[in-house]
Amino acid sequence: MGHIKEPNGVDFTVDPTPITEKEKNRISEIIAYYKATGRKKVFQKDATHKKRKLPVT
Repeated sequence: MGHIKEPNGVDFTVDPTPITEKEKNRISEIIAYYKATGRKKVFQKDATHKKRKLPVT
C-alpha cells in the first residue's frame, strides 16, 4: 500500500468504523479458527447479502 500525500490545505482523517458485539465475536471466532488450523474459515453468506437482479428497462 502506497503513501498518499495530502494536498495543501486538506487534512485526511480516518475514523474507526463502529462494530457490533456480534461482529466482534465473529472476528474472534475466525481468528481462533485460523490459529488452531492454519486455514481460513468458510462461512455461508447471510440471507441479507443475496444479489438482486435489476429489472431490464
